[in-house]
Amino acid sequence: MDIRSVVIGVLAGTVIVLGYLLWDSQQTKVKVDLPGIKIEGR
Repeated sequence: MDIRSVVIGVLAGTVIVLGYLLWDSQQTKVKVDLPGIKIEGR
């Protein structure tokens, strides 16, 4: 395995992680916990 393969792998992993974090921040999440009525929104 040469150094170029390692660099490409690290860059691809970074893009995947950052893409997931961006996707997760764009998701709308609503959670209702009824007995004490706890509502979360994002």
